[in-house]
Amino acid sequence: MPYTASVPRPAPDRAALRARIPGWGVDLDPADRPSGVVEKIDDAAVGRGMPPRQALDSDRERSIEHAFLTPVFGTAQPLHGVSGRIRKLAYDRFSEGRAAHWLLLIVGDRVEAIGAHLRSFASARPDNPITETGVLAEARRHPIRSRFGRGRVDRHHTWLDPILVAGPWVLAAWGAFRVLRRIVSRR
Repeated sequence: MPYTASVPRPAPDRAALRARIPGWGVDLDPADRPSGVVEKIDDAAVGRGMPPRQALDSDRERSIEHAFLTPVFGTAQPLHGVSGRIRKLAYDRFSEGRAAHWLLLIVGDRVEAIGAHLRSFASARPDNPITETGVLAEARRHPIRSRFGRGRVDRHHTWLDPILVAGPWVLAAWGAFRVLRRIVSRR
């Protein structure tokens, strides 16, 4: 029962949960928490239940695994355009446990990025992939020393970053070149 103040009955046994789920309950003891020393429990707040719910928005994405939206949710970036429809499809049709859900969200993100790039070309200040991707800063900010021997997890996909960042720009330039060459050859 997600996002409700009620506790499922019968409550699962803590020992059984700890035996079944590795790491479950590691923060039950406040002494084990890094914030345990300064953490204060407001005894007056115990038993108050959930905070008042924000007004429902039917256009807000909600997982099919949950009965309703979280009590508080963001409204600053409403779904819009083709990317919004793709994201809405991901939330309406697929559980968060399925790859299709996340793949559709990635597709929606890429569609949004392409739309933002196209909109920037129509503006007075189009995107500049050379400066905005940080490529120039790489050489000045100790690229090798900062990556090795520090346990950075992003080092595993470093080889893929130039392909993901520069690849669409190279493909777009190649496509524009082909279109222009075809137009010129017809004259």
